[in-house]
Amino acid sequence: MNEPATNNGFDFNQPTIISLLYLGSFVTGISGLVGIVLAHVWQGDNQANWAASHFSYLIRTFWIGFVASLIAGVLSVVLIGLLLFPLIMIWVGVRSVMSLIKAQKQEPMPDPKTLLF
Repeated sequence: MNEPATNNGFDFNQPTIISLLYLGSFVTGISGLVGIVLAHVWQGDNQANWAASHFSYLIRTFWIGFVASLIAGVLSVVLIGLLLFPLIMIWVGVRSVMSLIKAQKQEPMPDPKTLLF
């Protein structure tokens, strides 16, 4: 089991990398896809309990955000979807930052299956 980081530097652990890739997708548009692939690959590794909760949380974040974006895309035909895209971006962004903060402290996500933050 991993011990909490003792240095005061930035810890580039696997959940942190995935969270950063998700956040980077707001700029690049594609790094989120790299993040979800890594999340699925790394989820199968033996992980500490705190990290395993992050993988579940981050995988759900991606897929729920993806499906919500598809629905918003369809609803854009009647302009409602255009209002949903910023809300989806905020939701994904907040969840990614929450995971990033907890991953830096090597703390588990309290409820990885929640739709909230």
